[in-house]
Amino acid sequence: MTLPLRLAKADYFPSEMMPVAVAERTPQPSFPAHIHEFNELVVVWRGNGLHMMNDRPWLITCGDLFYIGPGDCHSYESVNDLVLDNIIYCPERFRLELDWSQFLPQEPAWRLTTRGMALARGVIQQLAQESRKSDLLSRQLTEALFLQLVLILQRHRYAANSGGHLPEGEQLDLLMSAIQGQIAHFDLGEFCQQHQLSERALKTLFRQQTGMMPAQYLRQLRLCKAKFLLRSSGCLIGEVAARCGFDDSNYFSVVFTRETGLTPSAFRQQFEHHAQRKNLLLPYEY
Repeated sequence: MTLPLRLAKADYFPSEMMPVAVAERTPQPSFPAHIHEFNELVVVWRGNGLHMMNDRPWLITCGDLFYIGPGDCHSYESVNDLVLDNIIYCPERFRLELDWSQFLPQEPAWRLTTRGMALARGVIQQLAQESRKSDLLSRQLTEALFLQLVLILQRHRYAANSGGHLPEGEQLDLLMSAIQGQIAHFDLGEFCQQHQLSERALKTLFRQQTGMMPAQYLRQLRLCKAKFLLRSSGCLIGEVAARCGFDDSNYFSVVFTRETGLTPSAFRQQFEHHAQRKNLLLPYEY
């Protein structure tokens, strides 16, 4: 089994004193599984891709926000014009006497409202400039800017499947939350009628921001959920199909095979074989 890459602090920070650095990815290419010696915030600005985090697939697009710790293993696959910022930080280097855990939660995946993205972008741009320096004033300003950023994220992030509690007028936020909260039964026409929105205009906005149409995004979300269920649960194939919004298990198998190159059963078996092999090797690993 191939071990994940390990990214070192020395390769990303200008000095051993600087607590924060910004790694811009415009675009973010496919990148193999890796872990860090540091913590990381990932803010997705545009495009889409598959983010594998601790063996769980996440379909990511504009507004997605991830908190990644040193023990987390993640990678990027099937990217399409994916643009993001990695804000990397070392908590042990902070000098402000704050309980950072209250701002940086354990839950890895969130979404950021359109308003929150606009506010965060300006702060991240300032962070990128100051964090490249190494003088004392820049280090202090970098930490202050990071605090400002995490407070913005605290105020404007929301759970992807919250289904509400979002500002009126944030059309893309409302749509994203509705889709992820109703993966199995979402209907775009009903959503637009409920919120008095133009379906055509909403589709255009969605495509501009994500690189996908809403139907494509919904299908990929369903497949991500199916992959997770197939590798982490004992559900029958038909039950997985139903829980992911596919009324016909045969059609689910056709779509899944077309998208992944494996039937649902074959996809599940490759992880069962890996687990069996790992169990056989464990007594000999010291």
